[in-house]
Amino acid sequence: MNNKALIKTDFEGLKLAGRGKVRDIYELGDNLLIVATDRISAFDVIMPDPIPDKGKILTQMSIFWFNRIKDIIENHIISTDVDQFLDECQPYRDIMRERTMLVKKAKPLPVECIVRGYLSGSGWKDYCVGKTISGIRLPAGLKESAKLTEPIFTPSTKAEHGEHDAPINRKDMENLIGCNLTERIVEISIKIYERASKVADKAGIIIADTKMEFGIIDEKLILIDELLTPDSSRFWPKKDYEEGSPQNSFDKQFVRDYLLSINWNQKPPAPQLPAHIIKRTREKYEEALNRITG
Repeated sequence: MNNKALIKTDFEGLKLAGRGKVRDIYELGDNLLIVATDRISAFDVIMPDPIPDKGKILTQMSIFWFNRIKDIIENHIISTDVDQFLDECQPYRDIMRERTMLVKKAKPLPVECIVRGYLSGSGWKDYCVGKTISGIRLPAGLKESAKLTEPIFTPSTKAEHGEHDAPINRKDMENLIGCNLTERIVEISIKIYERASKVADKAGIIIADTKMEFGIIDEKLILIDELLTPDSSRFWPKKDYEEGSPQNSFDKQFVRDYLLSINWNQKPPAPQLPAHIIKRTREKYEEALNRITG
């Protein structure tokens, strides 16, 4: 890995389908090419400074987890070997390598599927207001970062550009996608979280919560996007864990905490990130990858 960051791609001859906060997506016939750049967002705003190699770390982490849970549910990956991609991709293979997935084109479901095993982030804020998260009532007297008696499923809407995800309850999700599909997704999401937590625990990492995305292809439910990365999850070092306060982390909470410390209003334009924040964020992401994947 190196210090040169990839902020965005423009592959001549390939059809750009869209840019997310982190990923550039190209259409290849019935399939998609997903390129993870080194952009980083916080509070749904893209920072002006990238984190070198972040896209490679996210992609390698996702591939690891997709392989570990493929007996639970199929995923969208066709290939991650750039040398096997179509001829029109080959001029860009050095840029694509380690950060690109050729995937099936699925219809994304309009919900973010979040599983929480610990009380943190927006879940902690919601609990403080009414002792509930997404309509799920929790015991009184819990502290910040407390481990829940069992993982809970707390969906949210998928925000359009410039908007924030909004928490919804299970009934809202059923109204959006139907009762049967909701029930399947809840069951699968909890299974994935529980398996991943056991794997991470052996690496000395607590997965406090994680966000997944699902899609439909040929009437079949599949897992799409990324999986159990430091962008989509809270990873805490097990040895430092102590309930009652925020935790050290291997994820972008480190960037969020910096932005909160300078009282940024969480609206564009985002402030520049200092060099030491960029360097430490990269180190945290890389440590999470190395610990979990070995």
